[in-house]
Formats: sequence, C-alpha cells, structure tokens
Amino acid sequence: MSLILQISDTHFGTERPPVVQALARLAEQLQPTLVVLSGDITQRARPEQFRAARDFMKALRLPVLVVPGNHDIPLFNLWGRLTQPYAGHRAAFGDELEPVFSSPDLMVLAVNTTRAHRHQNGEVSAPQIERVARRLALATPAQLRVVVVHQPIDVQRPQDVPDRLIGHAAAQTAWASAGADLVMGGHIHLPYVMPLPGLARPMWAVQAGTAVSHRVRPGVPNSVNVVRWQAAQGACAVEQWDHVATEDAFEQVRVTRLQPAR
Repeated sequence: MSLILQISDTHFGTERPPVVQALARLAEQLQPTLVVLSGDITQRARPEQFRAARDFMKALRLPVLVVPGNHDIPLFNLWGRLTQPYAGHRAAFGDELEPVFSSPDLMVLAVNTTRAHRHQNGEVSAPQIERVARRLALATPAQLRVVVVHQPIDVQRPQDVPDRLIGHAAAQTAWASAGADLVMGGHIHLPYVMPLPGLARPMWAVQAGTAVSHRVRPGVPNSVNVVRWQAAQGACAVEQWDHVATEDAFEQVRVTRLQPAR
C-alpha cells in the first residue's frame, strides 16, 4: 500500500506550535510514501517563515513534494513580487516549482497555479494543461495519478466560486481524459472530496483544510488528508484527519472510498 499525506495552507508565521508538533507525530506514525504540501506555505513569504517551513519538512525525513501558493509570493514588496516572486520558495525548496514524484504505485504531478500579477486568484494555462496530460498518459495501470494545484479545481459552495482555479474546466476535461484520478488543492481552508461530473472517466477533487495555522474557518479545525492506494485491488481511500485539541493529536474523522477507473 502507498500513502500520501497531504498538508496545505500551513501559513508559517501564523502556525500553532502544538498543532505543528502533533502533525510531526502523525507523520512519524504513518510513515507515508510522500508528503504533499499544496501551497500557502507561509503567511507573507518572509525568509524566516520559509525557513520555518523548510525546517519542519526536512525534520520529517520523508519524500516531499511542495507547490507554492499565492501567500508564498511577496505582497507588500512590489519590486520583489514583480522581479523575483519565487525567490523565497526557491531558497527553501529548490528551483523546481512544478516537481514530479514517481514510484511503482504513484505518479504525482505538481502545477504552479500562482501568478505574480494576481493577488489571490490562481490560473492554469493551456501549456500547463497539455504538459500534465502528456505526462499522465505515460502512467502505468498500477499508478495512482494525482495532480497537485493550490487553488481548488472545483468548489462545493457558491461563495467559493471566486476562488476556483481559472482554467478549471479545460484542465478537468484534459486531465480526466489523460487518466488523472485525483486533483489535490487547498487555498480555501475547507476539506472535502468531490466527484467531478461530466468527464471521460472518474476524477475527484481532494481539498485539504489548513494544517497548522490559526487561520481556520468557523467550525472547521486544523486538518490534513491521508490517501491510501492499494494498487493490487485498485482501491483508494481518502481520510480526513482533524486536530483534536483535547487530545493534542490528529484523529481520523472521515473516510471516503473511491474506485478509480482502470
């Protein structure tokens, strides 16, 4: 079995230290195949915030895949935003903004959906859509095929529509046709698993809440996702783990079972 631990919207600079420690314990317990950090790593793209995020991820001693979010581009430093928007991210996590992870059971493709000229909205371009589709077409039947973005590929609530990824419809159509199973995202601090209708084959949006920040939505605690993939059975489960303050730990609160097409 392969496991992906998805964390998102850590917003280092606003983190809750006890929750950070509980997340580290969860990662130690699960020993996932891969840890995905789907953007908004920092609160204001400051060097010390990137260092804190880097140190946390490095201390896990696990394979990681990290994609930037809109908060990881300078907001108030306009010169830096326009000339070197990813300088902090690159210093902490390397030059590759769209990393790839591949194993016998997993293909995970990151897409940088942030844009320096936008404050919040994300976008996926036609070349990005095509590049991901070409790579997905090379996957083996045993591989769970996952695309990682920051802004959601689709939303459940009308009030979240403005935060939906620009280019989402074209991306859904192309990536489903090319064989994608899951599209992971964050940004809106709201965890859910959502089937995407009207596509050539089944594909799901897997959204994570904010992992460790105090910037939670009302009634939605800090949370992360765990994806379990059993290649031999072709069975996938997405688990939502919420931080329970009284236990000082992340606990599994929901399991969504999926059957990707093969």
